[in-house]
Amino acid sequence: MILLLIVACLGITTLLTFLFAPFIRSYAAGGVCRSEARLDGKTVLITGANTGIGKETALDLAGRGARVIIACRNMTKGAKALASIQAACPGAQVEVRELDLADTSSIRAFAQKFLQEVSQLHILINNAGVMMCPYMKTIDGFEMQIGVNHLGHFLLTSLLIGLLKRSGPARVVVVSSMAHNFGWIRFHDLHSQGSYNSGLAYCQSKLANVLFTRELARRLKGTNVTVNSLHPGTVNSELTRHSTLMTVLFTVSSIFLKTPQEGAQTSVYCAVAEELHAISGKHFSDCSPAFVAPQGRSEETARRLWDASCENLGIEWD
Repeated sequence: MILLLIVACLGITTLLTFLFAPFIRSYAAGGVCRSEARLDGKTVLITGANTGIGKETALDLAGRGARVIIACRNMTKGAKALASIQAACPGAQVEVRELDLADTSSIRAFAQKFLQEVSQLHILINNAGVMMCPYMKTIDGFEMQIGVNHLGHFLLTSLLIGLLKRSGPARVVVVSSMAHNFGWIRFHDLHSQGSYNSGLAYCQSKLANVLFTRELARRLKGTNVTVNSLHPGTVNSELTRHSTLMTVLFTVSSIFLKTPQEGAQTSVYCAVAEELHAISGKHFSDCSPAFVAPQGRSEETARRLWDASCENLGIEWD
């Protein structure tokens, strides 16, 4: 009897899902960037744009006439992404450069070559990320998620901020997540050496993205450079590759998730929307202002994280 009830419930659920699929997909897709802004003559740098929402962001911005530079660790995937974008957008100005955000030497070498060869940078999109990976360290000994998602982008931005200022008006876009709501900056154990939970480490790194955005915006006041963070939505992408459970859940519930193209909409919005030309230090989702958790609004925590980041990286950035 119980088995028949379970089967009946599953059948009804499947039928309802099938009947309402178009409405579910429409809702799950979220906001769409309506801006028709062109980017002819503009240069865009996107980290991790060889797959997922980064690749879709690159495709959109290339279609607007921008010169798009994809910075990624896996050059094989980068070459495939390049070919895919050029096939979809003939004549697109797109190139791929090697960058490993888990290695500060790679970041410095990338920035040095970039500054030698690229005269302007109008949009920097800190998109690359790793999610819920087993405990591992970057080349420099940082916990992987805080190391790649926050510290790697912190260093890259610091090395390119001068060029952004000279190219102004310019924008920095930081891809964070609603997961920041569940994060806390563990200053006593930033690299999870005492204990490690892959989910909490991810949340900490996404909170760090929001706090970095807030503090950088404060420091950029009076310049022609803005910075905003965003939550792309729950996107069906390769980001869950380190978690078997998440991969299974995402596969089963794919109808409720955004596609990479849909997930890229807020990144594109923050990069091109005319109404954001003077907006800085804010957080967006579905192409609209979004809620920021109290711990993400703390100026004291933001400044403390800035100092801790500089100390970890051995740099000065005033």
